[in-house]
Amino acid sequence: MNVSELTLLVLRIGFLLLLWMFIFGIVYALRSDLFGQRVRKMQTDAAPVAAAAFPASAVPAAVPVAAAAEAFTAPVARASPAGQDTPAAQAGTATSQNTTRLVITSGPKAGTEFPLGADTITIGRSSDSSLVIRDDYTSTHHARLMLWHDEWMLQDLDSTNGTFLAGSRVTVPTKIPLNATVKIGATSFELRR
Repeated sequence: MNVSELTLLVLRIGFLLLLWMFIFGIVYALRSDLFGQRVRKMQTDAAPVAAAAFPASAVPAAVPVAAAAEAFTAPVARASPAGQDTPAAQAGTATSQNTTRLVITSGPKAGTEFPLGADTITIGRSSDSSLVIRDDYTSTHHARLMLWHDEWMLQDLDSTNGTFLAGSRVTVPTKIPLNATVKIGATSFELRR
């Protein structure tokens, strides 16, 4: 069979483009894993935060921004079907007045305590994090704890393996109940009095 030179040239160029696409995909994945995603600052006004937490494509057009803000600031703890409060609801939300320390309950640094102030705490593998966790399941910039309207909030920073609060994956900034378990990689911790 005689294959024209033009066909061979087109096949070579197509193969070369495909190869470069794979190389760029690998470089992008490595860059994301090594340097993490860009850290976005939390806005202080409730309406812009609600708009950022619920993109326009996720909120129906009939729902006003105020309703989205109310859904965003709704407490995490819910009443159980039997009408009793869950342990998280009984404990209350962690605030700057009732929370003084972060206690690591499992992982390589189990038993370690960190005093809490008013500063934001970043968590990840990066050496510039406030709480450095070095394990294979923690991203470079994994999550952060911050005071927002005097309540401690947990925000996942687009980590690969996720951040979990009381067994549920955190997708938007979420209030942290006192003594609720936060799991990042192989490390678990709680906010305590």
